Amino acid sequence: MAFTASRVRALLVAAIVATFLAGLAQVVQPVGASTPPPAAVSAARSHAVHDLLDRRAAALRDRDETAFLATVDLADPAFLDRQRDVFRNLAGVPLAEWGYQVDDTDQTTPTSRPAADELWAPAVRLRYRLAGVDTEPSTRPMGYLFARHGDQWLLASDTAAGETWRGPWDFGPCHVLTSPSGLVLSHPGGEALAARVLAELDSAVTTVTDVWGPAWPRQVAVIVPSTKDEMRSLVGPAFAVDSIAGVAVAEQIDPVAHTARGQRVVLNPDSATALSPLSLRVLLRHEITHVAVRGETADSAPMWLLEGFADYIGFRNTDIPPTKAAPALATHLTQDGPPATLPSDTDFRGPKMDLAYQEAWSVNRYLADQLGEAGLVRLYRAMAADKSDVDSALHTTAGVDRTGLTEGWREFLRTEFFR
Repeated sequence: MAFTASRVRALLVAAIVATFLAGLAQVVQPVGASTPPPAAVSAARSHAVHDLLDRRAAALRDRDETAFLATVDLADPAFLDRQRDVFRNLAGVPLAEWGYQVDDTDQTTPTSRPAADELWAPAVRLRYRLAGVDTEPSTRPMGYLFARHGDQWLLASDTAAGETWRGPWDFGPCHVLTSPSGLVLSHPGGEALAARVLAELDSAVTTVTDVWGPAWPRQVAVIVPSTKDEMRSLVGPAFAVDSIAGVAVAEQIDPVAHTARGQRVVLNPDSATALSPLSLRVLLRHEITHVAVRGETADSAPMWLLEGFADYIGFRNTDIPPTKAAPALATHLTQDGPPATLPSDTDFRGPKMDLAYQEAWSVNRYLADQLGEAGLVRLYRAMAADKSDVDSALHTTAGVDRTGLTEGWREFLRTEFFR
């Protein structure tokens, strides 16, 4: 991982300024040549790199491959080839915005030092927005290293100066299908699953909106990776991709504005392909529920509420019997009777995960039975805002505390699964 370099701010006597700057820039000044002051050097460098990135972004938006590759250092043929691939892979992606932000004050020390007159690694973030999906742009870190050759600055690496976020276009050509409710992005070989997802997308968004209401963008981007390695890159290390069929992720959540940026539903290419049509429908509705409610949901909200509510919408109007929708819970009821407590957050990880999800679904189904869907939504909004106020939200919205909820849920399970 890259680290932030400390800046040298010592005051030097005039006799050694030229020598110091020459060493820093890796270039020897001619005898008798005047040396520009450090501030002027920094300003010129900053201006040149900002201009380079502006030209790079414009070339990508204008689909000008020659101009795009003219921003890349030719010293590393493999890096040049990768940049050419990225440009071509993006050809089918509908972009409403693409640009770069540079923080000159935040610099890293490169892990490798290609030959150049000068190297610079300021903090750079990609700023992009998918057309028809994103209302606000996402920003992602790009570990760019820039090299100066003579008076020309070029992009020399995206691995030598910190972490670079990898989008789907870093993993292969992108094939995009669109509908009124968003888009599905896949790679060669994933077209069949992408078509199945597209066929379900509009109805999934409609179902979620029927329950949650229209106060969300109602535009979803679903990504179908080629491999699990790509999925890991897109969703981050927090998810065990081998054990999930899909996940909804977001780049940034604003708890004050109740918005979320960069939301994506990312499917496991192996697990999702094997799903039946009904199971895929449930999965998409579940994950799209997370997209719809993300801005209203605190990270501290109880998992039995978050996952159970998403599963409630996922299974809504599917006519799947409870014993089929929740087989692990049905087995537990037969062998041990109703659970003594609501599932804890830790139950949603590890060997109890399947049972915890099914218990959570049944709790939300019970609440919908008692309060109606509108009451369940009111309870979700109240409880998801602050985990510390669960009992207050329950009492205000449902007229019970956690003990009363647990007792009513246990009785509901007895009648729901054994009638």
